This record gives sequence, C-alpha cells and structure tokens, in this order.
Amino acid sequence: MTDIEKTAGEGAGKSAGEGPAAPAGGPEAIRAVPVRHYGRYISALIAIGILVAIIYAFSQGRINWHAVPEYFFDHRITTGVYKTLMLTVLSMLIGIVGGIVLAVMRLSKNPVTSSIAWFYIWFFRGTPVLVQLFLWFNLGLVFEYINLMPLYKDYWSNFMTPLLTALLGLGLNEAAYMAEICRAGLLAVDEGQTEAAHALGMSHGRTLRRVIIPQAMRVIVPPTGNEVINMLKTTSLVAAVQYPELFRYAQDIGQNSGAPVEMYFLAAAWYLIMTSVLSVGQYYIERHYARGSSRQLPPTPWQRVRANMFSLGRPKGAVSA
Repeated sequence: MTDIEKTAGEGAGKSAGEGPAAPAGGPEAIRAVPVRHYGRYISALIAIGILVAIIYAFSQGRINWHAVPEYFFDHRITTGVYKTLMLTVLSMLIGIVGGIVLAVMRLSKNPVTSSIAWFYIWFFRGTPVLVQLFLWFNLGLVFEYINLMPLYKDYWSNFMTPLLTALLGLGLNEAAYMAEICRAGLLAVDEGQTEAAHALGMSHGRTLRRVIIPQAMRVIVPPTGNEVINMLKTTSLVAAVQYPELFRYAQDIGQNSGAPVEMYFLAAAWYLIMTSVLSVGQYYIERHYARGSSRQLPPTPWQRVRANMFSLGRPKGAVSA
C-alpha cells in the first residue's frame, strides 16, 4: 500500500512541476489478436468429411474409370464439342439480335408493335424448350410442303433438318429471355441521356446506338453471360431431335462400348471445362464495361491468387511494409 502511494505521489509531483513522465522505452505496441471463428473450422471439417465420403463411395462402385481418359479425346467426342460450341454461338446470335429487336418493340409507343413483342415473349417464355424443339421437328406431320412461292419449295422433312430445328428451338426461345434482359438494361439508363441526345439533334436510332446501348451494356452483360453458359448446357436437349452434339455422341459411345455411365461422366467433364472458360471470358467482359462506373476495378483472379500467396506467411492484422 505504501509503494502504491509513493508512486502516486511521485507521479503527482512530476505532473505539477514537469508534467507526466513518459515511459523510458516509448509506448508499448498494441498487439492485435484475430477473432477465432470456430464455426468456420467445424463447417470446413464437415464439408471435407462429406467430400471424402462421396469420393470413397464412387471409388467402391462398379465404374470403369479407365474408359474416361481412353475416350476423352476421341474424334467423335471432339466433333461433338465443336458442334456444341457452334450451336451455342449461332443460337446466342439469333437470341441476342432477336432480343434487341423485341426489347425496342416492347418499349415502342406503338401499341401494335408493343403487343406483338409482349405476345412473343409470353409464348416462348411460357413453354419448355424441349416442347418447342419437338413442335418444330414434327411440323412435317401438319405441313407436307414448305412453299415460299418463287423463292423456295420443298418437302417439310427435307427443309426442317435437325440443325435448323435446333437453331429455331434454341434461338427463338433465347430471344424471349434476351428481350427482357435488354429491356432492363435500356430502362436502367437515365431518361436525361435521351433528352440530351435529342436536344443535340440526334435521331432516335442514333441515340440508341451511340448513347443508350453503350451505357446499358454494363447492366446487360452479366445476365447475358449467364445465358451463354446456360445455352451451352441446354444444347444437350437437341439430342432428342437427332442432332449429333457432345451429349448424343457420348450416348452412342456409351451404348457401343458398354460404359454408358462413364461416358456421362466424360460429357460432364467437357461441359465443366467449356463453362469454366466461358466464365473467365464473362468476368473480363464485365470488367471492361465496369470501367466507366467504378473508380477502382476489382482485382483479376490472378491478382487475387498472388495477393493470397503473399499474405500466407503474414500474421493477421500485420501491416505489410
């Protein structure tokens, strides 16, 4: 008790005359202790346990895993990959062009064109893609000929090939979804932009091309990228109308080789590879169109990997020099 009072008295005397005495070694550094998230560790252990159980279950199953690398680069599989990508690109071109036209029609002040666009979107969004494919493929039971007067005339079965059926079924259906995406993007641009462009003497079409659409792309690109990836997977449905693509070739190889499940795994692996590449492309396109709206662009995946690698040996809360 005496020592405490003495120390207090000395401190009081110094504060009255010379001011408070600073510690000899300077202020003690504050040590930051990171918060422990035990729930994360437990959930990570549970997830790892479930993953190990799934891998063990498949390893014990009667699956000929050697068939997957054996047929992975088979010429039929690579041909199917090429046709899948070609069908995806062509169908998305039809969908994007049709979607832009339908979006402009939907926003038109003309009630006739607006109603036509609304009916188209209502019909194609309200019916499944597989049903639309079968409708196009079996219209030959209703119409024996296709007669375009002096331009073209032939049997419907010769005209409606599996490729044309796939393009019409996928492309026209996609146009309905792209119309709503484009409409949302156009509506996201402030009306003052249109008024300013018209005040400068720009026509409605020129305003759309030069002012509205470039600004709307920031809103349109992310869902369009999702639609491209979804279209890549939806192409597997055209196997039902006899068009040979990746899934159809995998089915045929599986039936002939006696390894149908293994070929399904092979097809799934190729779909994962293609969707992963498209996802990377979508990321950089989004980053490109975000330049005018973000002061600092988000880091690329490689930049994130480098940042995480350099921060592995650094304690949490420490400041890098």
